[in-house]
Amino acid sequence: MQDRNSVFSRLEVKKYILKKNLKHDLPSSIVVFLVALPLCLGIALASGAPLFAGLLTGVIGGIVVASISGSQLSVSGPAAGLTVIVLGAITQLGNYQTFLLALVIAGAMQLILGLIKAGSVSSYFPSSVIEGMLAAIGVTLIIKQLPYVLGLDPSQYTFAAITSGSANFGLVAILIGAVSLAILIFWPKFKKLSSVPAPLVVVVVGIAISYAFKNTEYGIAAKQMVAIPEVSGWGELSGLFMMPDFTAIQNPQVWVVAGTLAVVASLETLLGIEAVDKIDKLKRTSPPNRELIAQGIGNMTSGMLGGLPMTSVIVRSSANVNSGGKTRMSSIFHGCWLLLSLLFIPGIINMIPLACLAGVLLFTGYKLTRIALYQHMYHKGWDQFVPFVITVIAVLLTDLLKGVAIGMLVSIFYLLRTNMRNPYFYKLEQDGSKKDLRINLAEEVSFLNKAAIQGILRKIPKETNVVIDGTNSKYIDPDVLETIFNFKHSAYSKGIIVTLKNVRKQYTVPKLTDELVQINN
Repeated sequence: MQDRNSVFSRLEVKKYILKKNLKHDLPSSIVVFLVALPLCLGIALASGAPLFAGLLTGVIGGIVVASISGSQLSVSGPAAGLTVIVLGAITQLGNYQTFLLALVIAGAMQLILGLIKAGSVSSYFPSSVIEGMLAAIGVTLIIKQLPYVLGLDPSQYTFAAITSGSANFGLVAILIGAVSLAILIFWPKFKKLSSVPAPLVVVVVGIAISYAFKNTEYGIAAKQMVAIPEVSGWGELSGLFMMPDFTAIQNPQVWVVAGTLAVVASLETLLGIEAVDKIDKLKRTSPPNRELIAQGIGNMTSGMLGGLPMTSVIVRSSANVNSGGKTRMSSIFHGCWLLLSLLFIPGIINMIPLACLAGVLLFTGYKLTRIALYQHMYHKGWDQFVPFVITVIAVLLTDLLKGVAIGMLVSIFYLLRTNMRNPYFYKLEQDGSKKDLRINLAEEVSFLNKAAIQGILRKIPKETNVVIDGTNSKYIDPDVLETIFNFKHSAYSKGIIVTLKNVRKQYTVPKLTDELVQINN
C-alpha cells in the first residue's frame, strides 16, 4: 500500500513539471505577479500595515498556501475584504506585534476548522449577508483611499477641512488618481491591449507622471510614495521579519480579533474557490477542507513573520485562469517573482506613487459596492434586499462582525416568515349555498406554521365542508396536529364538517437515512 501511495505521489508531482503544463503556467504566473504587486502594496496601505507586509503575504500565499492547497487555479494573498478588520484591529490592539499574535491564532482556528471538516460552513451564510458585507467593505475602501488620491494627509482628512477649503490638495496626486481610474475602466475594453494587466499600466503611467513633475513645485512629497526597505540579500531581508507579541496571549481582545479574522477569511476563501471552480475550463473541484488547512498554515506562517491575513483572492485567481494557467505551479511561480522583486528591484517599487495604489483600491472598492449590485439585490425581492441593505448599514455603523450578525438575524427573520406563510395550499369552491374548502398541507409542517394554520381555520366561513389533506406531509408538528384535531371537534358548532385525509395522530421526525432510501428507490 505504501509503495502504491508513493507511486501516486510521484505521478502527482510529475504532472506539475510537465512541459505541456509549464508552457502555460510560467507565462500565467508573470501576469498574476504583475496584477498582485500593486494589489499587495495597496492592501497593506489600506490596512495601516507596513508595505513590506503586503508583499511578504503575497510571497507566502503564492509559495506556502499553493503548495498545500488542493485548488489548481486559486491564488492566495492579502485580501481587500479584510482591510477594514485589520485597520481596526491594529488600532484596537495598540501595536502591530499584538495583531500578529491574533493572526497566528486565527490561522490555528482555520487549521482546526479544516481538520474537523467544517468546509461546508459557508453554505449556512445567506448570500444576501455575504454580498452586504463585501459591499460595506467596498464603501469603506473608497472612503479610506480618497485622501491618497486627493494628495491629502490621511490624519488631516476630514469633511470639514475639504468643504472649508483649508485642505491642501495635491494636484499631481489628483491627476495620477484620475488617470489610474480611467486606465482601470477603459484599458480592458481594448482586446489587443488587455493581455497587459491594467494595474501594471497604472503603475507605469503613475511613475512616469510622478517623474515628470519631480523637480517642480507640484512634485509629490516623499511621504506620498511607496516606501519599502531596500535590501541587498536574504540576510537583510530576513532582518525585516517581525515576531508576534506572545505576552498578549491572555488579552481577550486578541481572541475576538482572531475569531473575526478566522471566520471572515474562511468565508472569503471558500466563496473564492467556489467562484474559481466555476470558471475553470477543466471543471475541477477544489476540496474545501484542504483549502482551510492550507489557509490556516499560510496565516500562521504570515503571522510568525510579520505579514497580513490572506485568503483566496478572486481578482488574482481569475487573472490566472484568463492567462491560461493550468496547475498550482502558476501560483507558486508568482510567489517566487514577488520574492525576487523584494530582493532585486525595491528601488523601482519605491518609485510608485501612493495615488496609484489608491486608484487601484478605489476601483476595487467600487466593484465590491457597484450600483448594479444594489439593483440586482432589489430585483431578487425584499427577503434578499432588506438583509443586504441592513448588513451594509450595520457594518458601516458598527464593525464587520456585529454587522454580519445583525444581517444574519434579519435574514433568519425573513426565513422564518417565509416558512410560516407556506404550510398549506388553499382552495375554496362554492356552488350556490354549498361551500367546499380543501387544504393541502405542505411536506414539512413545523411549530412555526401553527399561527398560520390557526389563522386560516378561524377564517373558514360557516356551513362549509372542509377537507384537510396530509397526503404529501412527511412530518406534522404535534402542536399543529393538536390545533387541527381541536378544530375538527369544535367546528360542528359552526356547521362546519371537517374531513381529515391521511392526517395521522402522531408523526416521527424523518431520518436522513430514510430519505436517502426513498431517493434511491
